Amino acid sequence: MARKSLVVEVADELLDRIVAGEFAPGSLVPGELELSARYDVSRMTVREAVKTLTAQNILRVERGRGTYVNPVNRWSSLHAVLRATNEGTDGATSAVQLIELRRMLETGACGLAAERISDEDLAALDAFVGTMRSTHDEGDLERFVEADLAFHDVILHASENAFVAVLLEPLSRVLAQHRSETSAVPEIQEHAIEMHEAIAKALRSRDPETARAAMDAHMQQTLDDLRTYVLKG
Repeated sequence: MARKSLVVEVADELLDRIVAGEFAPGSLVPGELELSARYDVSRMTVREAVKTLTAQNILRVERGRGTYVNPVNRWSSLHAVLRATNEGTDGATSAVQLIELRRMLETGACGLAAERISDEDLAALDAFVGTMRSTHDEGDLERFVEADLAFHDVILHASENAFVAVLLEPLSRVLAQHRSETSAVPEIQEHAIEMHEAIAKALRSRDPETARAAMDAHMQQTLDDLRTYVLKG
């Protein structure tokens, strides 16, 4: 059991260094001797730690050449990808990719929700838009973000597809952080309120295509605002 915890500790520290950019994608990581000396563990422990990261496609071992870091889009560990997204050095790429993922999932979910959403859920959407409007006027960023996230959560669950909400749930912390960063811009808040009103209206029509189009327009506006106000280009 103690040996297992050492393996996990070394694997986590290696991942920390990768996420921090010390070992960029495509770069060679130190060999077993250097790593065992750095972490004061046996070569066997290092070997098992590397195997752990290799199994998650974070590292790849090339015989006769060494061990290299894979690009994040090849990683198979959601936990590791979330760390790279939340703590990594390439925040711009991560922010854009997060919107791309939301666009794929939430546009379809909105189309499903149009045919399945209840009157109670529609009333909840209106209430959250109202909260977004009032907190925008009051300058209450935290409550604005909470209402924004809650609005989308209602739609995901109204789709009645269990997989959609489960797929996005692990991203909740990252989504909240990104929303706080972007929603700090007043113009972005104004656009968000307008788009959320349009989505609620589209869902009220019970037409899947109209609902999908409204959500897709929101995702495009979010991407445009990110590039204009946050990434500056």
